[in-house]
Amino acid sequence: MTNKSLLVTASFLGLTSIILGAFGAHGLKALVSLEALQSFETGVKYQMYHALLLLFVGGTNLIPLKAKKIIFYLTLMGLLLFSGSIYGLATNELSGFDFKTIAFITPIGGLMLILAWVVLIVKFLKIK
Repeated sequence: MTNKSLLVTASFLGLTSIILGAFGAHGLKALVSLEALQSFETGVKYQMYHALLLLFVGGTNLIPLKAKKIIFYLTLMGLLLFSGSIYGLATNELSGFDFKTIAFITPIGGLMLILAWVVLIVKFLKIK
């Protein structure tokens, strides 16, 4: 894990959140309910927020490398489970797979995102 890989991943997550946001606003609008569209937008927002988090983490020397790795993996897995499952649930009616059967992973992903922020806070508190 290097700062470069953190920054590249963060940039990719930011890029894809913009693409998914545009897709949701223009492509999904006529295909899913307003509630599903709002849910999709929540997934996009959380993806962008955490892309910005990873940009910060990759660009600072205030956080030790070990903590950066933990934050990176918690954020990446958290986004996959949280935003990924929301994308699936919001577009459930368009898919042949019933994403409602795996909806339990959404809060697990949310917990991982929370833990990433907790690690960040703890490392900031330890700065002398």
